[in-house]
Amino acid sequence: MEFHAWLDMLVGLTVIVNPLLGATAYTTLTSGSDRASRQHTARLCALTVGAVLSVAALGGEALLRLFNIGLPEFQVGGGILLLLIAISMLHARLSPARANEEEASEALQKDQLGVVPIGIPILSGPGAISTVIIYAHQEAGWAHLAQLIGEIWVVAGGVWLALTVSDRLLAALGKTGINIATRIMGLLLAAIAVGFVTKGLKLLLPGLG
Repeated sequence: MEFHAWLDMLVGLTVIVNPLLGATAYTTLTSGSDRASRQHTARLCALTVGAVLSVAALGGEALLRLFNIGLPEFQVGGGILLLLIAISMLHARLSPARANEEEASEALQKDQLGVVPIGIPILSGPGAISTVIIYAHQEAGWAHLAQLIGEIWVVAGGVWLALTVSDRLLAALGKTGINIATRIMGLLLAAIAVGFVTKGLKLLLPGLG
């Protein structure tokens, strides 16, 4: 894989996972917890993100075959989903595809914040899973999959770091800074989403190419 392709995937994964959003949710949901509990939640969240997206990379093809879904159709559908998430980010809002109030409330009662809702679906939700499956199909071979999984764990490490320093990070950025960063990532995600839809449509309708 060429360096620019590797970098494109890393940027795409970082944008859709959005560690900054995770830091915001983490700070809000763990505000009453002690330091040890918060550190445990941060580690658990990073492991959840890495594990879920790695499974998506390895098992995505089998899942598509199981439901008789072709890659072009999935690219179009996944691209539309990402575009909806991007639109929410451009308005500095949490997309309903990532989480809802009921999931957050249930997670607080079960003391499993690192897994649900921060790990799933806020960070590694349908949009991130769709992105990983599409990236996994861009090239054939185990070498490509290994590189993709390596990038997934780099992003998971970024999630852990963002959560660990979340208080300082959010204090430094402030509400305005967070909203600006969210909108910038939303714009990047929208461009990625349009790219997925365009590639899928060209495969479905060769005349468009």
